[in-house]
Amino acid sequence: QKNSCVLPEDLKNFYLMTDGFQMTWSVKTDDTPMPLGSMVINSVSKLCRLGGSSMYTLPSAPTLADLEDDTDEEGNGDKPEKPHFDSRSLIFELDPCNGNGKVCLVYKHAEPVISSDTEIWFLDRALYWHFLTKTFTAYYRLLITHLGLPQWQYAFTSYGVSPQAKQWFNMYKPITINTALLSEEADSFMNKLDPNKIFKSKNKTPVLKKKPPSQSPGSQKSHTSMTSAKTSSLAGNSSRK
Repeated sequence: QKNSCVLPEDLKNFYLMTDGFQMTWSVKTDDTPMPLGSMVINSVSKLCRLGGSSMYTLPSAPTLADLEDDTDEEGNGDKPEKPHFDSRSLIFELDPCNGNGKVCLVYKHAEPVISSDTEIWFLDRALYWHFLTKTFTAYYRLLITHLGLPQWQYAFTSYGVSPQAKQWFNMYKPITINTALLSEEADSFMNKLDPNKIFKSKNKTPVLKKKPPSQSPGSQKSHTSMTSAKTSSLAGNSSRK
């Protein structure tokens, strides 16, 4: 009512269920918990409007509208038209991103009548806009999918996440941070397993014992004659004694 605009239906249903959302998770390093992931949706009372007030308390201090870069070409090709800090757009902060930027709900056409069409944009620390999603529901899915990892919104910018944040992505979301490689090589992240090796039978093949070579009848006769000769010689020796 204060800003004469209506929340989009999906965001309205979200606030009817819960007044905001905040979830953090930590990792343990050297037996010490370290906060890592953070997922935040501001409550209704914290849906602050951006661009309407001065950034400083000094007289004649510049506003966000004064700092806006109008030299950036907009609406070219497939790129959506970027928001404006002046009266042409209404911008509300959904997530402060731990100081790494701001995720904003944007009413892009506020003149002459505020349009009900909204989009979700990311405003980085250099005050550049980056498109995220068309609806709040799609953004909420992105938030959950990226686990609230630090600076995950920068994955949708042209310069990407920082090297430190990339290490966390490689640990917890390796496919997400390597989407370009995934699109180029479809088999990059596919486990190539040989089913013949996986389902190979564990039954050991029986070891065949070697049979002693069979003796021919001639060899058997010679062996018998040699045995009888030895027996007779032993008998002769005993008689001589």
